[in-house]
Amino acid sequence: MSTSAQTTTSPDLSTVQTLAELFAWRVAQTPDAEAYRQFDDVQGLWISYSWRQTQERVHSFIRALSPLGLEHGSRIAILLPNGLHAICMDQATQACGFVPVPMHALDNPASIAYILSDSDAAFLIAASDQQWKDIADAGLELPALRQVVVLEKILDAAASSASLPAHIPVAQIDEWLARGANLQINVLGPKEDDLAALVYTSGTTGKPKGVMLTHKNVMSNVKAVVHRVSPVITDVFLSFLPLSHTFERTAGYYLPVAAGACVAFSRSVKQLPQDLLEVRPTILISVPRIYERVYGVIQTRLSASALQAKLFKLAIETGWRRFSREQGLLKGDGLTALVDTLRWLLLGPLVASKLKNQFGGRLRVAVSGGAALSQTISQCFLGLGIPIVQGYGMTETAPVVAFNAPDDNDPATVGRAVEGVEVRIGENAELQVRGPNVMRGYWKREEDTAKTFIDGWLRTGDQASVVDGRVHILGRVKEIIVTSTGEKIAPVDLELAIMNDAVFEQAYAFGENSPFIACAVVLNRAYWTELARSLGLNPDDQACLKSPQAQEAVVKRIKVLTRNFPYYAQPRAAILTLEPWTVENTLITPTLKLKRNNLVAHFAEDIKAIYKR
Repeated sequence: MSTSAQTTTSPDLSTVQTLAELFAWRVAQTPDAEAYRQFDDVQGLWISYSWRQTQERVHSFIRALSPLGLEHGSRIAILLPNGLHAICMDQATQACGFVPVPMHALDNPASIAYILSDSDAAFLIAASDQQWKDIADAGLELPALRQVVVLEKILDAAASSASLPAHIPVAQIDEWLARGANLQINVLGPKEDDLAALVYTSGTTGKPKGVMLTHKNVMSNVKAVVHRVSPVITDVFLSFLPLSHTFERTAGYYLPVAAGACVAFSRSVKQLPQDLLEVRPTILISVPRIYERVYGVIQTRLSASALQAKLFKLAIETGWRRFSREQGLLKGDGLTALVDTLRWLLLGPLVASKLKNQFGGRLRVAVSGGAALSQTISQCFLGLGIPIVQGYGMTETAPVVAFNAPDDNDPATVGRAVEGVEVRIGENAELQVRGPNVMRGYWKREEDTAKTFIDGWLRTGDQASVVDGRVHILGRVKEIIVTSTGEKIAPVDLELAIMNDAVFEQAYAFGENSPFIACAVVLNRAYWTELARSLGLNPDDQACLKSPQAQEAVVKRIKVLTRNFPYYAQPRAAILTLEPWTVENTLITPTLKLKRNNLVAHFAEDIKAIYKR
C-alpha cells in the first residue's frame, strides 16, 4: 500500500498545516488510545474504537473513493448522523484532497437538494435510500452527482427502480466499501490553502450560502482553542450537536483530534440526559437551548416544594458570589466570604452536587455557543458549579472569534478574542474580525462576499463593544424590530427574558412595521393543562389555545417577565401553541436558532388577526 498524506506526520501540533495531517499526526502519537465511542443498539452497549482502528476504517473509505476518479477539490456531500461513519467519510474526503459538504441529517429534502445542486456535489453519502428518494423527489437537476452511497436500503427493488433516478447509481455502504478492498491507496492530500469544507449557513433568512473554509482557517482556530481550553488525552467529549455545524466540527470534532481526547456520540438529543449519566463527559460543547431545557426541568420540579425552591435560590446566590470572587468580578468581603464558605458546606452537597450529577459528575468545561446564554441561566449553572464558558463565533470565522476561559470567565461577555484573531468596532457598533480563521468567501457569490468585507475586515452583522479586552455582544445590526411608531427593539433579548420562565419552551417576538410588539410562544404542556382547567377550558382541545381568556393570562405573565423593558417593547398579544418548533418542521436551524421568515409564514394568519384587532 502506498500512502502520502495518511502517513506523513509533523513533529508537533504547531507545525501541522491541514486536517488530513492532523489526523495522521494524532494516530502516530497515540495509536492505541480511545478515539471514539458509540452505542450499538444490537448489542445494547457502548463500543470503543482506537485511533489506529479508526484509521483502518478511514483507509477503507479512501480505497472505495478511488475508482470514481474524482478531481482534486471535488465536493463530497455527507448527510449522516454523528457517528463513526460520518468521521471516516470526512477524514477520507480530506485525505484525498476533496472538499466535504456536511449537511444536517434532519434537514428537509428540498434544502438538501438545493445544497447538492449549488455545491455541484459529485458524491453523496446518506442514511438510507428512502432519504435519497425524498431528495430526488424535490425535482432539482443534479448533473454533477455521480454516486450515492447509503447506510441502509429500505425500498424494495421494484420501488427503487421506479422512483430513483436511473442515471445515478446507488450502493449500500458495505457493498461500496468492498469494491475498493484490494486497491492501493495513493493520495496527494490537501494543501493549507485548499478548502477543508463547504459549510452552508443555517439560513435564518433566505437560502443558505456556502461558506468556503480552508485548512488554514480551521487549523488556526483549532490551535487557538487548544491554547485557551487545554484539553488533554484523558478528556471525554459528548457529541450531540450536528457535525454539519462549524461549531461542532471545530470544537467537538477536530479539537479532540488535536488533544487526543475521546469523543462519545450521543444517541439522540432526547436520550442526552441518559447519555450524560453513562458517558460522564469532562467537556461538553453545547448551545444555550440545552442548558435552558435543564433549567426548565429544574424549575418545574421546584414548583412542587417551596422549601426546595428557597434552598435552590439560596444556593445559587451563595455559589454565584463564590464564583465571582474566584474570577475577580467581586471584591472581597471577609465576613460575607466566610459566611458563604460555611453555607456552601451544606448547600454544596445538598443542592449543587445534584445538578453536577445530572451532567455525569465530572464536567470540567461546558462550552456554550451559537447564541446568547441568558444571565439568569449562566448565574444558576456557574453558581452551582457547572463550569460554563460562553463564546462567540460564526461559520465564516471557522467559527471561534472569542470566548471565556475557565480561569478567566466573565459570563456577561463572550470573553477575549482567541490567539491570532483581531476585533474592532465599526460603523453602527458592528463587530468586525480579521485573522487566519476568516473564510475565503461565499461559494459562487462574489457580490455577497464583497459586501461582507470592509478594508480586509469581516463584517459580522453583530453589534458589540470591547471593554478591557472582553467582547460584549449587544445584538444584531439587522435583527432589530422597528415598529410603525419608530421604536427599535432587539427581539432576542425579549425572547430570552420570556424563556427564563420554564412554562415557555420557545418564544418568537415580532412587530416589524406594526403598532406594537407581540409574540408566539410554545407552552409547557403541564402548564397549559393547569391553566386551561383553571379557566374552565378543555386542555385537549387545540382550539382553546385561541381563547381570549387564555391569551390574556399568558400575556399577563409575559408582561411580568419583561417588566424591565421599555413599555413599547413589552408584548401586548400572544399566539399560543403546544407544537415545538423543530428542524424537521423548518422553524429552527440545526443549531436551534429561530428561522424568522419561516415563523412569519407559519403564523401568518394569526399575526394578521392580532393586528387587525
